[in-house]
Amino acid sequence: MSTFRAYSLFSIISALITRYVWTYLSTTEHCYTQITTLSGTKSQVNCFTVSRSGHFKSVYAKTDLHATQDGYVLPGLWDGHGHILQYGEMLHSVDLFQSSSKTEVCKRIVDYLDIHPDEGNASSWIRGMGWDQAAFGGVMPTAADLEADVKLQGKYIMLDRVDVHCIWVSQAVLNLLSKPLPDHVAGGEIVREPGLGVFCDNAMDLVTSVFPEVSRAKKAQWLSSAMAGLNSVGIVGVHDAGVKPDNIELYLEKAGGRDWTVRVYAMLACSVGNSFCPQSARKVSTPDGMLSVRSVKLFADGALGSWGSAMLEPYNDRPGERGSLLVNSSTLTNLATSWAGLGYQVNIHAIGDLANRNAIDALTAALKAVCSEQDTDLKACQEKARFRIEHSQIIHPDDQARMHNLGIIPSIQPTHATSDMEYAEDRLGQQRIKTEAYRMRSLSDLQFILGSDFPVEPPPPLEGIFAAVTRRSPRTGRGRGGKETGWHTEEAISVKEALLGFTQNAARGAFLEGRAGLIQEGAFADWIVLDRNILQIPTDELREVIVKETWVGGKKVFQRK
Repeated sequence: MSTFRAYSLFSIISALITRYVWTYLSTTEHCYTQITTLSGTKSQVNCFTVSRSGHFKSVYAKTDLHATQDGYVLPGLWDGHGHILQYGEMLHSVDLFQSSSKTEVCKRIVDYLDIHPDEGNASSWIRGMGWDQAAFGGVMPTAADLEADVKLQGKYIMLDRVDVHCIWVSQAVLNLLSKPLPDHVAGGEIVREPGLGVFCDNAMDLVTSVFPEVSRAKKAQWLSSAMAGLNSVGIVGVHDAGVKPDNIELYLEKAGGRDWTVRVYAMLACSVGNSFCPQSARKVSTPDGMLSVRSVKLFADGALGSWGSAMLEPYNDRPGERGSLLVNSSTLTNLATSWAGLGYQVNIHAIGDLANRNAIDALTAALKAVCSEQDTDLKACQEKARFRIEHSQIIHPDDQARMHNLGIIPSIQPTHATSDMEYAEDRLGQQRIKTEAYRMRSLSDLQFILGSDFPVEPPPPLEGIFAAVTRRSPRTGRGRGGKETGWHTEEAISVKEALLGFTQNAARGAFLEGRAGLIQEGAFADWIVLDRNILQIPTDELREVIVKETWVGGKKVFQRK
């Protein structure tokens, strides 16, 4: 071997060794007032080191505290059910949450138009979210209500209801729709009284089919804004509940970039809702753990607030009405079985007790289809598949027992209970509320995943923890009807249980156990710094806790000024 060749080989080996040492052995130390690891071996420490690869290298207690930073550290928090693009869009649209009248809605839109005068035309509709007909005396709004304001006449406007299961549109949008409108839409409703303007569940497709295409640049802006907002409340990871194939491609393009500061576990949703689209399906797992796609999102029914949840018995406040199944039970079963056969985790949106029954039927059939003949224990098979029910909101006691027997994972949003408590008993009656609705403690053995369903609810996990522990509104601190006591506190859980729902349980639901949701050697170096220890303070103080910093992969992505 020539001297030159030997020197070149030596240089290559030296470079590889240097790169390995620099990446994996070079570390930085971080010490704080207190670190809660949620790891069984070292639960309370005050220091850890982080490797260049973005993993925890070592976790330990240190007596020399001269370099300690003030703050209480937790593993980075995950939202087990959110919608990143929709949240980003909301941040760039009209905020209608807590609007008290249709007049106030119009005023907020006009104020938005003053700042964004180029919106409201055929190529760029005005978007908004957060209206609730309960604030309008229980009467659904109409297109004419928007036309009543002279500044909004002729504008293209589409406004999502607070639960995003209905949209309210302007006359200009109605004029785009094919006439006559269908008398009936399976799994949906065209609201006709007191006039046209609101479309719910599957009927929304009539409007979204004529919605102007959104540019990739605008979607990228939404992603960036959403991730920055999520980091600011301590979120390091999200189970993104329903991402269409073209947006998966956008995610792949952006993942790992400077503005991609949230780990995303995306649930695929076909471009045509509730369908099987293997030609568009693509499993993804980036080496840095910032993007994963291995699950699919299906829908069984609509939302409770708009009477769209599919119920076994009629609504108390709408005799004869049982809500809507978005697909029938056999179709849901076929879809779940088909996706499971491709190796996808199947996650089904189900709110009403009929929808939850159908979801459990579908997941049971899917387990039987994918389990081997030797693996007759469906619960053991479910431990591998980790099928989930998103929301798990109103479940008949018989079906709760089936969930326990199979180990089906409930994905729950604690603030849904505190947001719905003012009208839920009117919809369901006391008996169903007492035995079926908004279970948490009853499902705790199933290692429930917790989230917010943002932008339907605000994303701060600390608000979700407060709601789960107190069963009171994090916005007001009060229970149903403004009471000081919580709503059905027999289903409340502890702060520790709620914290696990936003960390380790969420990690398990994304097949990331041991890698996320805890602080230990080899796990992703994701953590947050709070101004107090949430495991030691009175529960009422949870609403006052401040997120000081958020770190993802060993990099600071948020610092409160």
